[in-house]
Amino acid sequence: MPSVWIKSPLAILAEKGGGIVVRNGRIAELLTLGQAPFSPVDQVFDASNHVVLPGLINTHHHFYQTLTRAHPQAINKKLFDWLKALYPVWARLTPDAMRIGTRLALTELLMSGVTTTSDHHYVYTPGLEDAMDIQVEEARHLGMRMTVTRGSMNLSEKDGGLPPDSVVQDEDEILADCERVIGKYHERGEGAIIQVALAPCSPFSVTKSLMCACGALAEKHDCRLHTHLAETQDEDAYCRSAFGMGPVDYLEDVGWLNARTWLAHGIHFSERDVARLGQHGVGVCHCPTSNMVLASGQCRTRELEAAGAPVGLGVDGSASNDASNLMEGVRHALMINRLTYDASVSHLDALRWATKGSARCLGRDDIGEIAVGKQADLAMFTLDELRFSGAGDPIAALVLCGAHRADRVMIAGDWRVVNGMPVGIDIAELRAQHGAAALAFL
Repeated sequence: MPSVWIKSPLAILAEKGGGIVVRNGRIAELLTLGQAPFSPVDQVFDASNHVVLPGLINTHHHFYQTLTRAHPQAINKKLFDWLKALYPVWARLTPDAMRIGTRLALTELLMSGVTTTSDHHYVYTPGLEDAMDIQVEEARHLGMRMTVTRGSMNLSEKDGGLPPDSVVQDEDEILADCERVIGKYHERGEGAIIQVALAPCSPFSVTKSLMCACGALAEKHDCRLHTHLAETQDEDAYCRSAFGMGPVDYLEDVGWLNARTWLAHGIHFSERDVARLGQHGVGVCHCPTSNMVLASGQCRTRELEAAGAPVGLGVDGSASNDASNLMEGVRHALMINRLTYDASVSHLDALRWATKGSARCLGRDDIGEIAVGKQADLAMFTLDELRFSGAGDPIAALVLCGAHRADRVMIAGDWRVVNGMPVGIDIAELRAQHGAAALAFL
């Protein structure tokens, strides 16, 4: 892999602002203004027109939902009603549709500056047993880092859950595939491209037995755990009715109250809940856009971070966003948190959640910041559009003026977006194929 000198950036979210030297997929040097690399490099990239951020990290998504954006049966509904409308639609998911939905979501994320993503896939219709294999293949093709989460549902309507019988699996089938996926794909250690997490969907769609079994598997194989928790007041009421306890007590009851776990949404927590989550190092993925679309509530980011809980960002599913653009999500996080707290919530807070905070949620310390020794994952934006004209602070401008598309993206030292376009992807063809596939879900 050629070494690269990213020279004289317009601005950079790092301690030194003069440039970056990348060697063997890592950040080898951070330069001061006017300083040259210590040894020769193979390539020099003039970044004088670029604002350089750490690659963004998306810690919660549902790729298949790109196929049901703005669905007529689901718009203008809160979570439970939205799910009830869409579960029968998602029951028509096929392997081909899964593949094109995944490809489009990954491409959309990449173009917004995302270098690492997770996806929470839990819909296993007949014939879709290889869903995780499809996702790994597509992520590798685009050169993106990914935590594939082997999601699951085994509590259907007939058993008191929310999903219909057609989209759930048997516990033994789920656990066997969890073992298979971990054994085949889970990479450990610095620089990992593909990692695996276990992700029973939610308290209202899985049994306590499955939660406990997945926790034991994660301990056995040293991987992480993920689930939806405390997203809505309806969910809180369900937990108290079904289990006789609140969501965080339930999390402890099934053995998940530990630093392996990161949660999606995490909105309706009491002061005691927040303190316990922080004490045990449980991460929370803040999904501001989805929370606003579904009117779910406002995540207590400040209290969670103060208690010691990692806070990251996620776009959530493209049917509750309705986009897969984390740079837009950074702006939404800033706005909703200023409304929740005050104007002292800064653009740097929102960018931290999307980078270093998200890395912590995924259990990683090799990505999420621009520092010597970290992986060379970078998102680079220009300020050429009219929306940026007159902006004085380039980094703040990305958030406040609404950046949404990266000009360059590097992953592990390799350029994956050049001049705003993903390498090796025909955007027009992808749009046509995905649009045709989505017609089957109307």
